Amino acid sequence: MRILAIESTCDETAAAVVEDGTRVLSNVVATQIDLHQIYRGVVPEIASRAHIEQILPVLQSALAEAACDIASLDAIAVAQRPGLIGSLLIGVTAAKTLAWATGKPLIGVDHVHAHLYSVMLNDAPPPVFPAIGLVASGGHTAMYLIRDWLNITRIGGTIDDAVGEAYDKVAAILGLPYPGGRPIDELAAEGNPKAVHFPRSMLEPGSLNFSFSGLKTSVLYHVRGHKGRERMDAVSQVELRDVCASFQAACIDVLLKKLRRAIDRFGAASVIVGGGVSANRGLRAALPSLGLPVHVPPPAYCTDNAAMIGGLAHVLLTAGRVSELSMDAVTFSALVPSPGTPGEGRGSA
Repeated sequence: MRILAIESTCDETAAAVVEDGTRVLSNVVATQIDLHQIYRGVVPEIASRAHIEQILPVLQSALAEAACDIASLDAIAVAQRPGLIGSLLIGVTAAKTLAWATGKPLIGVDHVHAHLYSVMLNDAPPPVFPAIGLVASGGHTAMYLIRDWLNITRIGGTIDDAVGEAYDKVAAILGLPYPGGRPIDELAAEGNPKAVHFPRSMLEPGSLNFSFSGLKTSVLYHVRGHKGRERMDAVSQVELRDVCASFQAACIDVLLKKLRRAIDRFGAASVIVGGGVSANRGLRAALPSLGLPVHVPPPAYCTDNAAMIGGLAHVLLTAGRVSELSMDAVTFSALVPSPGTPGEGRGSA
């Protein structure tokens, strides 16, 4: 079964052809980093216009790389939630048009749900359930109890910044390139993670929620002083590496402590980590300390991509979860938070 999948939730225009839910025949991503670098963040209007320009060439490239045509496909899938509404609409419109024109099934996929499923791509060993899932990226930091791929409950989320967002903001403070994840990770590998003791926000006792806003502010005060004076010109390369290492150590400590809490509370048999931050080398090196099998996607499937959309779409199609052509783009995730946890919104998983 071959599915053509589209991803346009934020600033990546992507298309892929996935066979039987795990075998990636093509995975094409047109990035917009150059367009947004000057603003040090994604500008929604620029993103949506770039999607319009890229969607057809990306789709054509995905089909060509997979050596197939529309007629040989079994379904059309698209990330229809969550994300920037203007960006979502481009991908959803393209997918609905293809489904209508060809008469093939349309499958709407939750982008966050797909980040969890990305560990299955390239015929990777499947996780043992129940599993604790963590999606960590520039837009999301949330934990999930996964009983199977169609039975997922959100058990914790960030109350302010996503961890990837904190990386981007700290990179701006330190004068590093955007996006900030890779340059901080590279400098952290050469620094002393104990040089600066930045705070680890654990919130109330037993909480599975996250907060990274205070950590970001602590880096600002350490580098520039409490009165906001500029100190970057006086920061040596040694201090810069140490600040990056100490900041990254604080982020990883919080993520691991929350994962351990969730593992103990729910008796998990494995851990799944997806999203852009799952490519972080420091985090990957620390995850085995959890003492359970840990599943992370290959780096190509950590950031936004359409292969994960096509993979999860196979599971949904097999279960008979086909969407109507009236399907809407939605800005919040369908994964339902448990009572008392932050969430983008409520819906049915």
